[in-house]
Amino acid sequence: MNRIAQRSIAMLVVVALMLGGLVFFLVEYFMNADKWVMTEGSPHVYNGGSPAEGVKPNIGCGVITDRDGALLLDTNDGRVYSSIPELRQAMLHWVGDQQGNISAPAVSTYAEEIVGFDPVNGLYSYGGSGQASLTVSAKVQLAALEAMGDRAGTVAVYNYKTGEILCAVTTPTFDPESPPDDPQNGIYVNRFTQSKYTPGSIFKIVTTAAALEEIPDIREQTFRCTGTYSFSDKSDPVTCENVHGKLSLYDAMAQSCNCAYASIVEQLGPEILTKYVEKYQVLNSVQFDGITTKAGNFTVENAGKNQIAWSGIGQHKNQVNPCAYMTFMGAIANGGSSVQPYIVSKVTCGDDVTYAAETVTADAIMPAEIAQELQAMMRHNVEVKYGVDNFPDLTVCAKSGTAQSDTKDSNALFAGFVTDEKYPLAFMVVVEEGGYGRHACVPVISQVLNACKEVMDAS
Repeated sequence: MNRIAQRSIAMLVVVALMLGGLVFFLVEYFMNADKWVMTEGSPHVYNGGSPAEGVKPNIGCGVITDRDGALLLDTNDGRVYSSIPELRQAMLHWVGDQQGNISAPAVSTYAEEIVGFDPVNGLYSYGGSGQASLTVSAKVQLAALEAMGDRAGTVAVYNYKTGEILCAVTTPTFDPESPPDDPQNGIYVNRFTQSKYTPGSIFKIVTTAAALEEIPDIREQTFRCTGTYSFSDKSDPVTCENVHGKLSLYDAMAQSCNCAYASIVEQLGPEILTKYVEKYQVLNSVQFDGITTKAGNFTVENAGKNQIAWSGIGQHKNQVNPCAYMTFMGAIANGGSSVQPYIVSKVTCGDDVTYAAETVTADAIMPAEIAQELQAMMRHNVEVKYGVDNFPDLTVCAKSGTAQSDTKDSNALFAGFVTDEKYPLAFMVVVEEGGYGRHACVPVISQVLNACKEVMDAS
């Protein structure tokens, strides 16, 4: 009997251990199964990418559409892109390529919501998959790709009231169904989020805003441009392409007079200029949908008066990220408060909405009256310099920039916004080696804004 009792006790211990292990497994399963499914190595969720090399795997399940439901990518059976070759190229840097050389973090961030994992039923789906709807318009993306042509750069537009990105195209690009044998010229880089550029004269908006806040009589001052501006420390003078003569502050911005802005920077001084560069957050990284954009550069440490002046003009060591500067434009248009951009609008899985974007407004970076003055000055730029006829039916405010280089043709830049209540749009254009900002960028953004207007009118 003792032997039978001992065996019974041993059996009970084994059963208890098994039950305890089962309970432990079930607890762990229901608490962590979704995390196990969503690991980057999961073949049910991701494909491509190289985490060891810092390239995030791309989403490998679900359907991705534009704001109107146009198919951009179906990953349920491989990676099936749009049937339109040009749209495949326009969306490449947002949905990723076949090989995983271009990651799509904005979509992969919501993989769990797209997968819709259920601990009882496993993976469930809506018509075969979850669906992520982006804020971009296929129509506007196609217009932007056509406008950029074979030039490198980026063009982006977002709604500064809601945060929706209507357009963000990077060039050069390629058809993911026909990748190049010898990729060059940074073709894998999303220039909107991952690049930074010397801003050139679009940075004069920052310097102007600082002057409006700090120099009491700046609005009444006049400036005289003789083609050069000299400094008391005998450093090299700042040069201007033209002799502008006598200028008001409005005309100094419209004519983009380097001599006038050298005077303004000298009045501000390096400490105050740096203070406002930081206050306006033009160098900050922007974070949205799992993306952190490149941070900008600005330094006048150990710089002479000439170098400090060129910094305020937008040269020297200045660099800005296109997304961050577009957001800064949105802040000026929005009365001094920026709205965080986003590109993933909604995710549905089954009958459930598993994610819905919300508008996020930051604290004001400048007083509303300063933002209004900048709006008026940038509208004046369009009226006297860029041509209101280039933007029919839209009240565009803007500033061009030409970022000079010692070894290449200048980069062309154009930044601004639309003040019409129905079309609250801020934009940024960069055409690498495009020459003058006005000549290279105005035709691009004119075509893109017109497409945005048509899409918004139809919605």
